Amino acid sequence: MSEKKMSSSRKHHLKSLMLSIAKGLLEEEEREREAEKLQYMEESCPPLSMPRTMQELQEMCKEIHRKIDGIDEERYDLENKVNKSNKEIDDLKIKVQDVMGKFKKPVLKKVRMSADAMLKALLGSKHTVNLDLRANLKQVKKEVKDEDKDLRDVGDWRKNIEDKSGMDGRKKMFEAEA
Repeated sequence: MSEKKMSSSRKHHLKSLMLSIAKGLLEEEEREREAEKLQYMEESCPPLSMPRTMQELQEMCKEIHRKIDGIDEERYDLENKVNKSNKEIDDLKIKVQDVMGKFKKPVLKKVRMSADAMLKALLGSKHTVNLDLRANLKQVKKEVKDEDKDLRDVGDWRKNIEDKSGMDGRKKMFEAEA
């Protein structure tokens, strides 16, 4: 409560004074820029004098070409300097953001999407990927057991039963095993 509050009319008055001072400063800077521009033009571009002979005209063209080359080199150097400065500014902005730690992860929405649709979204519409897991499995050859072969080679099952029926059949079974 020790601070005194300013009335709104006083705030408005101060704000208008600051704006008028700033406007005057901007106008003065603009005038200085124009004066610098005129001075540079007078130094760099002497008044045009039309040559009277062909040789004078050729000399003037050569001089103009030399000046154009010099200006192009200067422009190229300034462009590189500006690009380098912009890169440095971007790097410093990233460093400042890292130091401040104010980078917030955006909250991501949960989206139900199949694996095929997700791959299509990531790889683009040009690449159509079919996620068929069974196609990626190895093919294994089935080994046929000897017992299975014997069962297949038995032949007609009725004959086999008739042979084994009665005591004679059982006797043959035991004799075959022994």
